[in-house]
Amino acid sequence: MSAMSNTVDEIHTSGSLAEKAEIFHNGRGNASSFPHSLFIPLRAPLLAPKAHKIRTTLCRRDRSQKESENSPVQSSLLELIPSPTSPLVSECLSPWTQGSPTQVIKVYNEDNTSRAIEVPNDISARDICQLFVLKNNCIDDHSWTLFEHLSLLGIERIIEDHESVMEVLSGWGMDTDSRLYFRKNYAKYEFFRKPLDFFPDHMVSITPETNGSVDHSQLIQTFLKSSSCPEIHGHLHTKELSRKNWKKLYFVLRRSGLYFSNKGTSKEPRHLQFFASFNDSDVYTLLSAKKLHGAPSDYGFCVKSTKCSSARDLKLLCADDEQTRTCWITAMRLLKFGMQLYQNFVQPRQKQKASPMRSISENSLVAMDFSGQRSRVIENPSEALCVAVEEGLSWRKKSCHRLSTHGSPSTSQSLATSIGLHLSQSWFHGKMSREDAQRLITQQGLIDGVFLLRDSQSNPKTFVLSLCHMQRIKHFQILPMDDEGEVLFSLDDGHTRFTDLIQLVEFYQLNCGVLPCKLKHHCTRITL
Repeated sequence: MSAMSNTVDEIHTSGSLAEKAEIFHNGRGNASSFPHSLFIPLRAPLLAPKAHKIRTTLCRRDRSQKESENSPVQSSLLELIPSPTSPLVSECLSPWTQGSPTQVIKVYNEDNTSRAIEVPNDISARDICQLFVLKNNCIDDHSWTLFEHLSLLGIERIIEDHESVMEVLSGWGMDTDSRLYFRKNYAKYEFFRKPLDFFPDHMVSITPETNGSVDHSQLIQTFLKSSSCPEIHGHLHTKELSRKNWKKLYFVLRRSGLYFSNKGTSKEPRHLQFFASFNDSDVYTLLSAKKLHGAPSDYGFCVKSTKCSSARDLKLLCADDEQTRTCWITAMRLLKFGMQLYQNFVQPRQKQKASPMRSISENSLVAMDFSGQRSRVIENPSEALCVAVEEGLSWRKKSCHRLSTHGSPSTSQSLATSIGLHLSQSWFHGKMSREDAQRLITQQGLIDGVFLLRDSQSNPKTFVLSLCHMQRIKHFQILPMDDEGEVLFSLDDGHTRFTDLIQLVEFYQLNCGVLPCKLKHHCTRITL
């Protein structure tokens, strides 16, 4: 116990979050030898010496500073944010105050690797994500997310960045197989950027308090205002209590809660019956709606009270398609957390504005023409495709010239080099099945441009690009071709050829080509 006390003192008297991560990285913060793998209270509070004299500032930022490249939706919402009184990184990662106890928690990744870490009692989900980002040398693109996974119930949800992780764990039983998962979720705040992709017109109407319709660019702003709220409506399947049958009803989501109509699509107060509120409840995704609950589709979700842990207490719902389910779940998150969600979205970007880092935005990837006296951006996709093909041919000729100068390798060596270059890339997932690829993309966010590359299961010599577009996952075969002894790769039957998969990915990050959209976000897995 004395060794653990020393480790705790080191962690919370160090001056930076990177130093704390280094302690865990070296193994001194590992608590995997404790008797329980989920939630381990220490026997006594551990206090940092002279904690009342220690004061550390982790980051500085000017909250009045606004993003220069905000979308109209984001710009209008910035005015709604109240002046915050707490720092971006919670003070639980600063030196501890007197009497602050700690807990040991275990966090899992998609491949079920795990890491046990000791954290303060008031740590937030964002703090844990930042700790793992630093410890694993990941790029912090604000998409890393902590998930609550309840295995016995077959449900999971996003733990919002501001939520207390210990409050979430306090609702778990000691004998359950519940877990915390750390993984990417590109769709977590995407509705702030593209609200129309999440809220189709036929499902949204404006309540009488707003006196008319609202502009699409102000849809999210209307959600966040306490005086008004768009109304979400549509048909959902629900499972009646103590029955196996599912019934299709017309539901209406308002600020006061979720209701269903007992008379067709009537919204009259006498026909609406209360179904659930979100003051003390959370919305979860059903992982196997058909298999576990006999739902009519796999697009299931549920409302679970924070005080209930039995499957009989779940209020089960099921949509007919992914877009409908996403609309309902997003609206429920907005109604429950309101402006806090938007603060979670903008605060990391305000910090990044104050401390510029390497940008990984797709806006920085543009096709350029340097052939003339002045450079220019190529906006025509057809012209960009032609230029890319010419550049590829020119690059290959230069490569062949260099090889001939220094000794050209054999065809088998060239093939091995072309095939092996992509193995170290985080977007390549090797021998992954079609079902596993779809599951991984779904977990990391069904938004346009989420992708991965993998080996083909049906043809071992080819590869497959799995891409999400309009909340649907499509698969494109990549064929190797022989060009005078050189192996090239093509996605469009040889019209556009690439020397390796890295060049192919970089091209389609800039151009759609035969794809429905550009490659934007790659699915990645890390080992904790």
